[in-house]
Amino acid sequence: MHDFFIIALIAIALFFDYTNGFHDSANAIATVVSTRALSPRMALLMAASLNIVGAFFTTHVAATVGKGIVPPEAVNERVILAALLGAITWNLVTWYLGIPSSSSHALIGGIAGAGVFSAGFQTVNWSNILFKILSPAVWSCVLGLTAGFSLMVLFNHLFFKNSPSQMNKVFRKLQVLSAAGMAFAHGTSDAQKTMGIITMALVSKGILRDFSIPSWVIYACALVMGLGTAAGGWRIIKTIGMRVIKIEPVQGFCAETCAATSILIAAHLGMPVSSTHVISSAIMGVGASRRLSAVRWGVAGNIVIAWLLTIPAAALLAGFFTLFLH
Repeated sequence: MHDFFIIALIAIALFFDYTNGFHDSANAIATVVSTRALSPRMALLMAASLNIVGAFFTTHVAATVGKGIVPPEAVNERVILAALLGAITWNLVTWYLGIPSSSSHALIGGIAGAGVFSAGFQTVNWSNILFKILSPAVWSCVLGLTAGFSLMVLFNHLFFKNSPSQMNKVFRKLQVLSAAGMAFAHGTSDAQKTMGIITMALVSKGILRDFSIPSWVIYACALVMGLGTAAGGWRIIKTIGMRVIKIEPVQGFCAETCAATSILIAAHLGMPVSSTHVISSAIMGVGASRRLSAVRWGVAGNIVIAWLLTIPAAALLAGFFTLFLH
């Protein structure tokens, strides 16, 4: 019975990984599709492939998620299952509404909420929540916003003699490279979260003696993340790529380059930032460089509200599932 439970738990974790993939596919391809630099099918295939490659780059983020929020020995399979169910529920609700919320923060909120409802507030490492999750969530967005704004202003000065058609012709090609970088960065960060929670489950069950991620977990999470990305979350792609600002190829290139750089820095430091937050902030930055009114601030405001709600909402959902499972 216990063996069946752990297998089911791993399957549910991989399902979360899949929802993470199609929920966040917009992060890598929304701009490249909206500017027609790539067809939707080619963009998804590229993003899925590079998501898989990026998943093998580092496991620092996996360690933060798997043992940095709640100690594996302090939880059991039911607590981890409740965390996953809370995160999956929030992912599906926001996907249905077309709101680009953070799958990363949904999972983190789920883990924290399930830990609190199961064993109390003292179970959660609040210092890591503050310094490795909430603080990076702020500075990564500020970095994406300011870098996107600054790079766009720089390009406007460098290429002010070029016509818009000349700019579009050049940057439509370069944008394929920036979208590839964004897809790779997404894999380095987001696939790690599921690796962390599966390894947490294996440690809590006693199958692993210490927190070392098995190779099969890395391969499984990378592949499932890629499949989820290939499925494509078109509702969110429309929100990011078309509703925040009207994106030209040069703007897409600037936003993706700045966002990918921010995410790679955070992944190297073991900080599970939200790729959704970062790319959305970078898009707002490049839009504001044209003029403030170029950004649809009402849509942007709805995105920010979803960001603020994600961790507490996922925590409460996980708490409900914790009580239900017990």
